[in-house]
Amino acid sequence: MFPIAKSEAGKWQVVGLPSDVALIRKEIKTFFESLDDDGNKIGGRKWGVYAFYDYDGEPIYVGQTFEGLGSRIGRHLTNQRTDAVAMNVLDPFEVAEICVWPLDLGHLNDEEQKEHLDRAEFTVFEKVIAESKLGAVLNEKPPRPMPLVRLPKAYRKRIIPDDIFPHRKHPDIRIARRASTIASLARVISERKVSKGLRQTLLTQARRLERLAEERLKDFPKEVAGNEEE
Repeated sequence: MFPIAKSEAGKWQVVGLPSDVALIRKEIKTFFESLDDDGNKIGGRKWGVYAFYDYDGEPIYVGQTFEGLGSRIGRHLTNQRTDAVAMNVLDPFEVAEICVWPLDLGHLNDEEQKEHLDRAEFTVFEKVIAESKLGAVLNEKPPRPMPLVRLPKAYRKRIIPDDIFPHRKHPDIRIARRASTIASLARVISERKVSKGLRQTLLTQARRLERLAEERLKDFPKEVAGNEEE
């Protein structure tokens, strides 16, 4: 359902966000307003590392922020021209879960904050790569190797409400979205001078599409040629 309102001319028109998008944003807002163990709002923490997971629990992206977890992740998931979204690296539709590691770095100087944040991001990156069935995520520029650090407590939440989760998780929907993302990314690559990392991201997306398509094919029994259902 879409919110409907009557214009000044007396005609009905669609206004506001689609209901599914509004519900997802509500879940994200609820997560960011929830409190961590220290009594701070998760989204209000200035420093932190985050990871996105898809509908199969597969990690797909890792990032860091020093400007607030809520604002940084919010820009990713609302298509507000973050680099990853603008370059068609990350499709916000693919993000089913968010995991964050809030960091308290206020006692450090600027240089120490940056180093600790970089080390924390690399630690999370190594963690999710080990979790990934493909051994890869979609980051165009993986964090540079650094000494690992002990991570703080992680907070994780599924942001897709129960009533729309089955539709969004449906493999045919995701295959179509993934194929579209690959086409857009390939077009960007063909039109610009891009890094090797972006080409690696294209390959990772292609492998993700192939894996999902293979799994979907297993849902159907062998059919006699010429008797396929239309």
